[in-house]
Amino acid sequence: MLRLQISHACLTVNHMVHYQARLDATFAALSDVTRRGVLEQLGGSDASITDLAQRFQMTLTGMKKHVSILEQAGLVTTEKVGRVRTCKLGQRRLEEEAAWIERHRQLWSARFDALDELVEHLKRKEKADDQRKRR
Repeated sequence: MLRLQISHACLTVNHMVHYQARLDATFAALSDVTRRGVLEQLGGSDASITDLAQRFQMTLTGMKKHVSILEQAGLVTTEKVGRVRTCKLGQRRLEEEAAWIERHRQLWSARFDALDELVEHLKRKEKADDQRKRR
């Protein structure tokens, strides 16, 4: 029999993996129109899963699955009182997600600005070439 004994374990936490997993969970949760609608609804007031299911014309089971995904992403919290499970917006403010989107918006904006400059340069060059040919 082989015994493996670990006397000292050193754990390294990769914060980027945690950050990426959080972004993945958030964007996956937000990718569905029903879940975005649930968040909008809960932005106005708390609601039971039954109320949400009726509002979105779906089964309780279907709505529970949507709420579960939102809950796993930290966007919604639920509390069960008796037979009623009430949903409300979670504490997450989506600041990391907004920062990620802003960084990529700036990147794409800079790329499109550079493309616009290139197109304008090519138009000016083409116009100058046409004028030289006419002379």
